[in-house]
Amino acid sequence: MPTYLGIDVGGTKVAMRLEGTGADPAESTFRWPPPGDPNQDLAALGSHLRRLLDAWSGPVEAAGVAVPATLGPAGQVLSWPNRPSWTGLDLGARLRELIPDTRVFCQDDGDLAALAEAAEGGYRDLLYLGVGTGVGGGVVLDGRPQPRPGRGSAEVGHVVVDRSGPRCDCGRRGCVQALASGPAMLRTAAELRGRAVGAEDLREGLERAEPWATEARDRGCAALATVAVSLAEVLRPEAVLIGGGAAAVPGLLPTVAAMTAAMSRPGHPAPPVRPAALGALSSLRGALLLAAGA
Repeated sequence: MPTYLGIDVGGTKVAMRLEGTGADPAESTFRWPPPGDPNQDLAALGSHLRRLLDAWSGPVEAAGVAVPATLGPAGQVLSWPNRPSWTGLDLGARLRELIPDTRVFCQDDGDLAALAEAAEGGYRDLLYLGVGTGVGGGVVLDGRPQPRPGRGSAEVGHVVVDRSGPRCDCGRRGCVQALASGPAMLRTAAELRGRAVGAEDLREGLERAEPWATEARDRGCAALATVAVSLAEVLRPEAVLIGGGAAAVPGLLPTVAAMTAAMSRPGHPAPPVRPAALGALSSLRGALLLAAGA
């Protein structure tokens, strides 16, 4: 059985997994150093990758890499707000240097997450929303990720839902990401509370039903429900799945589901909103499917 490597390049951490050769899978995770020199970032990636590969016997057939950055057709980074110093980096070439004699394929992390969730749940038509450091997403129609290769990725997080809303990392106002990402909900909570709010503060505030916490969550949920209903009018998915780290915010998923259902119109019920089956592992599983040529 060939060995495949999956790498999920996140905004704050990187997860890697090796599968194949009949052995138990091997995994490794590390957090990025503070944003700065991309050479320092790649050195950290290479160090952790070597440790993982050194403990594995046999060659790696192919590697799939899930990336949150906007990539050009040759694998160069066009934009990544979380690590702006990566702009212009030939990521494909640098990764091939780190994994010689291995075929390396890079693709948008939201697209790969959607592919993995569709495979896991048996969906032919799916809209996936990944809520974390940003808001990613992906679309699968008739079992295939959309848009087709070479036409970019499904930038669900940059669908505009409020033209007068807060400014997004991309420079536009009112993107879903600017309203519903984990950091966006924390910023809203801080404004409403009048002081800084961390993730644990928000969780505790929601458990106590503090008005500032529920309002911050519900504003983010309203943006997610709006994009879900709007895209469903065009895509007609079987379901909308929500994953990512911020999906664990207390009450987020049922609130989005209720808001989405409330926006149904006669003869056109809104699609059901469900939790992602793979949780935080969607993009990593998608990267492995990419490596295997699925």
